[in-house]
Amino acid sequence: MNVHTSERRFDGRVVVVTGGARGLGRAYAEMVAGLGAKVVVNDNGSALSGSGSDAGPAEEAAQALRAMGAEAVASTDSVATPEGGKAIIETALDTFGKIDVLIHNAGNNRFAALAETSYEDFRAVLDVHMLGAFHVVRPAFERMVKDGYGRVVLTGSIGGLYSMPGVVNYAMSKSAMIGLNNIVAIEGKDFGVKSNVILPGAVTRMAEGLDTSQYPPMGPELVAPVVGFLAHESCPVTGEMYVSVAGRIARAFITETEGVYQPSWTIDEVAGQLDAIRDDSRQWTFHPAEDGFGQHLARSFAMATAKAAG
Repeated sequence: MNVHTSERRFDGRVVVVTGGARGLGRAYAEMVAGLGAKVVVNDNGSALSGSGSDAGPAEEAAQALRAMGAEAVASTDSVATPEGGKAIIETALDTFGKIDVLIHNAGNNRFAALAETSYEDFRAVLDVHMLGAFHVVRPAFERMVKDGYGRVVLTGSIGGLYSMPGVVNYAMSKSAMIGLNNIVAIEGKDFGVKSNVILPGAVTRMAEGLDTSQYPPMGPELVAPVVGFLAHESCPVTGEMYVSVAGRIARAFITETEGVYQPSWTIDEVAGQLDAIRDDSRQWTFHPAEDGFGQHLARSFAMATAKAAG
């Protein structure tokens, strides 16, 4: 068990951690509990593939937090269904009267090449990572908006940004966190609700089958402080993504090249201008929570208008 010290405490805050009984989720739960939070440890105790269930892990984790002196309860509902997601959030509301922080960490893995993956294995991962995020965010966000405060931390992955072979289900699920994060940040902006994505790299159960012998230290305790910062009331950012891998912390974001304007195009002209279109020496980077969508259109339209006028 890792003991965290910080001036940024969670006294009086109610935190829900999905997938909170083991690995990264357990590290997050222990951290916020040690800093004064009341914690709902959600974990259905499934195997890495997502199959089966076991109430033991969540109960054991909650008991360990109580042994630390924290207030904690177990939730064994599955994020994979709307009913399960709602029940997880209602556990927080029924037990502690509110929800201040939602950390969606629950995950599973089923490896297969794209040409060979079954629809069952595809959906099994989407149901937990992607739909699971919506299933808990939807009821949590509604309550946070009503209460005028909330922090959401979603779990993305460099596997969602850059991907690797054999995990189309995981890659699609994790890239989807970008859209959900943007929406929570945009729609929560006027209600004190902030959302960010953690892109964690840690050796946990999810690394089973991988050769990690040459990896540097990559324990969950290296990721937990980043999540704690994003989950804290003092966090100044929203709608952003933060990488935490082997002690390195970085911000990840999507950007565009400035591109090329012409009043009309042919296929051959696109091909002829490709180098200029792809030229990344001049980039446009927009922030979702600061009207990035509108700014994208405004600057694109301005380029067209200026070129036409010139």
